[in-house]
Amino acid sequence: MRFLIYFGAHAMDDIPQDQMVDVARAAHATCQDAINAGVYVLAGGILETPADIVHTDGSVTEGDYPDAIGGFTVIDVEDREEALRWAAKIAVACRCAQEVREIGFDSELADMLEEATRRNLK
Repeated sequence: MRFLIYFGAHAMDDIPQDQMVDVARAAHATCQDAINAGVYVLAGGILETPADIVHTDGSVTEGDYPDAIGGFTVIDVEDREEALRWAAKIAVACRCAQEVREIGFDSELADMLEEATRRNLK
């Protein structure tokens, strides 16, 4: 099961700038723990730049600045309880509360990825 663990765009605004290096170190160490445990998929932060909105006709317009998500981690774990344990570790490292949401599984997409992987291994 994959889970998205994330915090709001302004969740870290109250952390003094001189402490951000320590926060980054702690976050990286937690990601390393997730990598070592074999559950890490992806992590990052949403840059404070406007979104590009790509319309159905292919045209692109400028959207809003991110207001919902600041940083995120995607993990692949056995169950929600394990996801919550990882979220707790991330909350400590990032010094802010984390939201946890399960990512829906699409078996057809999984099959497509598996087939593409097989083709690329040949």
